[in-house]
Amino acid sequence: MEPKIIQGGNFSDHRGTISYVNDFSFRDIERFYIISNSDANPVRAWQGHKLDAKNFYCLSGSFKIHFVKIDNWEQPSKDLVIETVFASASDSKIIHIPAGYANAIESLESDSKLISFSTLPLSDVSEDDVRYDSNYWKIND
Repeated sequence: MEPKIIQGGNFSDHRGTISYVNDFSFRDIERFYIISNSDANPVRAWQGHKLDAKNFYCLSGSFKIHFVKIDNWEQPSKDLVIETVFASASDSKIIHIPAGYANAIESLESDSKLISFSTLPLSDVSEDDVRYDSNYWKIND
């Protein structure tokens, strides 16, 4: 499976605004997190998942979601292509990153919040989570 964007939309009237992503299914979701990076450390990098798929939705502010397809879990190539998707609270979409990728989450504004929906039960996370040094792949070169 490849990463993809599941586009939603917004509806506004005199009562306010509703943001939605109607084509997203919660069928395989096991848990979720809300991520808010500090201003001092706006990049949370690199976390890989052999089994867990991630789905990101921006609640406030804006982010860049960076990701690489892992070629070797023990010693991945430092030349992997980094893909990047921009997410903001005004653009209602979910960024789906399937299992087999590592990701980095970069806040672009103070107080930005990102919700992450995960497909793997918490009991299985220790076998899945692979972390790499934050500079293993350079996102700001």
